[in-house]
Amino acid sequence: MPFLDRDGCTLYYEMSPGPSRPVVLIHGWCCDHSYLAPQASHFAGRGHLVVSLDLRGHGRSGRPHQAYPIGAFADDVAWLCGALNLSKPILIGHSMGGIVAFDIAARYPDLPGAVAMLDSAIVLPEATRAAIPAFLERLRGPDYVATLRAYVKERLLLPTDDAIRSAAILEGMGEATQFVAAASFEGLGDYDSSAARGRVKVPALYIAADEPVPRCDMEGLFDLLPGLRYGQTVGSGHFCQLEVPDQVNAMIDRFVTLARL
Repeated sequence: MPFLDRDGCTLYYEMSPGPSRPVVLIHGWCCDHSYLAPQASHFAGRGHLVVSLDLRGHGRSGRPHQAYPIGAFADDVAWLCGALNLSKPILIGHSMGGIVAFDIAARYPDLPGAVAMLDSAIVLPEATRAAIPAFLERLRGPDYVATLRAYVKERLLLPTDDAIRSAAILEGMGEATQFVAAASFEGLGDYDSSAARGRVKVPALYIAADEPVPRCDMEGLFDLLPGLRYGQTVGSGHFCQLEVPDQVNAMIDRFVTLARL
């Protein structure tokens, strides 16, 4: 199994070789690389070199007891791209992974060729931000697994999502390490996307899930990224890349074509 060591933290990744531009897949909070498996298969099938990774604290990667700000995840991914000699990769991130991709594009402007963000709360709505402290308090408590699963069920899944898949997501995310779940959610809430204003120069795509409450303040995101391309799935909750992968993959394919990548 391929691991790389960065400052004492092992980072797990899987790589499929291919002649076309590299694609790096970045999963979300309390998930792992398998949550973007349909995209890994799709882009490998189209000839891309595909790297799927587990962020630190997640999956098979190391779990150092530390703070987990978005910038730390972004630094890891940027370092991994350098270690693997990836040239201008397309960064595709789901949920928190989309924020990581956005942060890389802002702070490492020469690294990516493009970024695609799948239902990512890059600009948090004010109501969401206001609710974070109380949620973190419960997440750090003795009933954190119940707290985490209730959040996933109420905020990330729709009743119309596939029941077997939803149950697997609830089970898998509920196995996350408590201090990582709390610290990374705190880092997500603390992220200041406004610092990226004017710094993202590569083509960018945002794909929203079909949810009653938007995950991201889109007016704020368009203000930060005036050239942003936007799409929305039909009939899927937050895990749209798993629920309706054909829709998601088709939108990314078109984005890649239009960006001439």
